[in-house]
Amino acid sequence: MTISKGASWGRSVPRPPELRIAADDVQLAQWLTDGTELPTAVAAGDMWRTVGGASLVDRENLNELPIDLLEVHLDGTVVHAVAHVVAHLPWWRGGWFRGPVIAVMNAEFVGAHDVAPRGHPNDGRAEVLEIDGSMSARQRLAVRRRLRNASHLPHPQIDTRSIRHVEFTALSGLRVVVDGHQHGTVTGLAVHVRPDAAVLYA
Repeated sequence: MTISKGASWGRSVPRPPELRIAADDVQLAQWLTDGTELPTAVAAGDMWRTVGGASLVDRENLNELPIDLLEVHLDGTVVHAVAHVVAHLPWWRGGWFRGPVIAVMNAEFVGAHDVAPRGHPNDGRAEVLEIDGSMSARQRLAVRRRLRNASHLPHPQIDTRSIRHVEFTALSGLRVVVDGHQHGTVTGLAVHVRPDAAVLYA
């Protein structure tokens, strides 16, 4: 059951004896969808930071946290994400500094940037942030600086919304990055939130 406003999240439990620790968000998503249901934690990445970024070394008790997953459809190929899906022009065409930018967030962070401070990885929804393609490079630099402390919103050229499912078509050569892993350019992108799809130990 996804978290409700004001409710406590997860519970403290003894460290599972067969705990496996993923190295990053990509490996975490792979392990949480491999069908084994083995207890899983993560040692780094944006989901790790979102759930507190605590060390797992020598801890006898961990937090058992239900989390949502993102089911990502890329021109017919399906992958899963724990943290985020980001789409922008390839770097040789301007990257983040030209054209539209899309971020679908399950985690709060993308690297050093606090992109979705209002989101929660177990609320059954994802946060979408879209930067209008007409935003100037100068404005983008200002937004990028403000992303470090989540002061980038509100902004007239940034649209945000909370979704359970979202589709983008005619992406005009945007490159998609899922949990930090490059998936190349696509023409269509769809993201579906899978509530309570996994359990993370942190």
